[in-house]
Amino acid sequence: YLNDWWASELKNRYDIPCYLEVEFETHFEKFFMPTIRGSEKGSKKRYAGMVRNSGGKSQLIFKGLESVRSDWSPLAREFQIELYRRVFTDEPHLTYIRETAERLLEGKLDEKLSLRRRLRRKLNDYTKNVPPHVRAARLADTERLKRGLKPTYEHGGWIEYQMTLNGPEPLPYVNSAIDYDFYMDRQLAPIADAILGLQGNSLALLMDKQIGLFD
Repeated sequence: YLNDWWASELKNRYDIPCYLEVEFETHFEKFFMPTIRGSEKGSKKRYAGMVRNSGGKSQLIFKGLESVRSDWSPLAREFQIELYRRVFTDEPHLTYIRETAERLLEGKLDEKLSLRRRLRRKLNDYTKNVPPHVRAARLADTERLKRGLKPTYEHGGWIEYQMTLNGPEPLPYVNSAIDYDFYMDRQLAPIADAILGLQGNSLALLMDKQIGLFD
């Protein structure tokens, strides 16, 4: 339809032929491109949208966002998918955001807080600016040696860990209390604020308002 209209406009207005054709891969019924953190601009590599599949059902598509990245927790990925589904289908979402944050702080979502990262080098090759997943891998191998087991990560591989009040600790050797502030600030807030920011709101403000109800 668009190509026919464009050709007709050029012919009728300027009496010239049209050699241009507009092509597209996906037609989104709903589309959202979050801004890059710390910027007012978005990125064509990061977006979410709703399309209608061949069966006539609505389907969410994510590109470059947290829900499709393995280095984000299952909680963050599930949270983003459900939040965007609610926004795209015009369902209430503020209560969902608040209740998810509350359940996190109450320790009801601990099984969804694992982080998974790949060790791309040998452990001994990490000398400066040691990232959390490397620290977790070193702790894991230390724990295995204590139990008479062979190290697992000295040559690389995938490591799963949780962030605790004592830093990153590997699964299944988590001994410290979970750092819920980390998951609030680094996992839920970036996802929620991408939506809430458009409404002049934020996860922090939303939780403050909830606390204020009981003051």
